Amino acid sequence: MNLTVTPSSAAIEVVGLTKRYGQGAPAVDDINLRIESGSYCCLLGPSGCGKSTTLRMIAGHESVTSGDILLDNRNITELPASARGTAMMFQSFALFPHLTALDNVAFSLKMKGIPRGERYAKAQGLLERVAMGQFAQRKPGELSGGQQQRVALARALINQPRVLLLDEPLSALDPFLRIQMRAELRRWQKELGLTFVHVTHSQEEAMALADVMVVMNSGRIEQVGSPHQVYNRPVNEFVARFMGGHNVLDTPEGRVGVRTDHIQIAAGHIPEPGHSRSKKAVITDVEYQGTYVLLGLQDPHASRSAHSTSELAVLLSEARFSERPFSVGELVQLSWAAEAAHALQENRRAPV
Repeated sequence: MNLTVTPSSAAIEVVGLTKRYGQGAPAVDDINLRIESGSYCCLLGPSGCGKSTTLRMIAGHESVTSGDILLDNRNITELPASARGTAMMFQSFALFPHLTALDNVAFSLKMKGIPRGERYAKAQGLLERVAMGQFAQRKPGELSGGQQQRVALARALINQPRVLLLDEPLSALDPFLRIQMRAELRRWQKELGLTFVHVTHSQEEAMALADVMVVMNSGRIEQVGSPHQVYNRPVNEFVARFMGGHNVLDTPEGRVGVRTDHIQIAAGHIPEPGHSRSKKAVITDVEYQGTYVLLGLQDPHASRSAHSTSELAVLLSEARFSERPFSVGELVQLSWAAEAAHALQENRRAPV
């Protein structure tokens, strides 16, 4: 039996959402965000930035200090988790170890008093949907990490939520399986047509999955945009450094960001033809990354403590590096075209 999930997805909106613990700085600080219906949204940022707290407040697992949470313009701020129209997938999967996969998926229907035959039929249908039908009688300890995640997803879908909330669901998996499972998550989201809100600390994971990325820092939203927008046009220094792949440079026009693969490198002191900006640097590290080589560099006149402008990077193709290898300690000239740089704002909340 294949179960079709029929309810439409829903838009989530948070308005002035704040969470405080005691008298310290807020864990989430007056954020405003709208997540469109049917989209895949990733909340990301460093540890302690407020992303998981935001997700738990949307789920109803964390109380709100102030502000509102709306699901399709219905205020759900004070509703219990079971009445919100959302479901949660946890980092640890949180499966009952003594129950079979089938019983794990059917558990919430059992608590609602749904007859045994009906709940098992629905649970089996969802297990079939996530390619776990043949493992229905196995217990979690008899399943791989990826198989456990599929069971957890089926269990989250059993009550036909309109929004699925995922709290770092891939972090417990090994790197190879993580890549495989993120592709499956994206496929399931498209097939089901639900709104997914996914918390992660991985920039790579967010870029692979998201329609929209929300970068958070210190309880605030720094930038909201598509993966392409956030990676190519980070709004400020924090986003540029957190997302990686950018150098933050001080120029006569002000502070700018330049992608590591948009900077040319040459021995000596001659910039690349057509490049209007240049800078001397000393190579501090050479890191082979397969098809690319990452060079770490430093402004020879800057102190290492001045991290914001002295630490630089250049990404070269393996073929380019093979043509002219560079070594640690070598003085080089970096150059870039003016159009490769974009201005960075001061670190602050970006408009959403």
